[in-house]
Amino acid sequence: MPYQRYVAVGDSQTEGLGDGTDATGHRGWADSLAETLAAHQPDLRYANLAVRGRLTAQIRAGQTEAALALNPDLVTVMAGMNDLVRPGFDPTAVATDLEAMLEAFTASGATVVTFTFPDVAKIAPLVRHLRPKVLDFNDRIRAMAGRHDAILVDTFHHPVTTDPRLWSDDRIHATPLGHARIAAAAAHTLKLPGADASWADPLPPLPPVPIWRRLSTELVWAGTFLGPWLLRRLRGRSSGDGRTAKRPRLEPVATTGGRTP
Repeated sequence: MPYQRYVAVGDSQTEGLGDGTDATGHRGWADSLAETLAAHQPDLRYANLAVRGRLTAQIRAGQTEAALALNPDLVTVMAGMNDLVRPGFDPTAVATDLEAMLEAFTASGATVVTFTFPDVAKIAPLVRHLRPKVLDFNDRIRAMAGRHDAILVDTFHHPVTTDPRLWSDDRIHATPLGHARIAAAAAHTLKLPGADASWADPLPPLPPVPIWRRLSTELVWAGTFLGPWLLRRLRGRSSGDGRTAKRPRLEPVATTGGRTP
C-alpha cells in the first residue's frame, strides 16, 4: 500500500452524483475508493477536484495543474462522456486532452488509473446511436493507457455494468450500488488487499417487463431528463455552472460508513 496522496479528477461521476444529494453531500466511487485505501493506509490524504458538467478540455485546463500541485502518488482520471454525448463530438480532440492528462500525471511519478465507458445502448436505448462512438473512444482510451503505463479499469465487456439497478433514473449517473461497483472495480484493478473480481458478478435476474411498459419508461425518461438536458445545451448552460470542487485540498479520510457492492 504505497499510496499516501490520492487525487481524483473528472466530472459528475467522480464528484459522486447519484450517491447523495446537494443538501447531504455526494459520496461516490472516488470517496469509496479513498476509504478502501485509508483502511490499509491510515495516513492517506485525499482530494477530489471533479466538477459536474465539465468537458475533457475543461478538466485538463482546470484540474491538471491543481492536481499536480498536490504531489499525488495516485490519480484517477475519468473524463470524456460529457463530450461524447454532445453534437459535434470530436474524438481526436477529446482523446488528445485526455491523453495529455495521463501523460502529465504518469510523468510526475504517480500511479494513474483511467476507465472505459459502458454500453450506452443498453443503458438508454433512445441514444443507442452513440454506441459506435463509445466503442471507438474506448479503443482510444485503451491505447493511450498502454502508451503511458496507466492502469485501465476496463468494464465495458461486463454485463453488470448496464444493469439498470446500477444507474439512476437519469441514466447518466450511477446509483449508490453503481458507485460501489466502480470503486470495487478500481480496487480490484489496483490489486488492493481484499479486493477481487466479485464487482463484476451479475445481480439477481429482474422480472420480465412488458414491452408497453418499456416504451412508457423510455418516453418518461426522454421527457424528464433528455429534453431538459438538450434545452440546457441549446442555452449554453451546464449543470456545473458556478460550482467548484467539493474537496480541493488533501485531507485525511474517515473509514467509517463504508459499504460493499
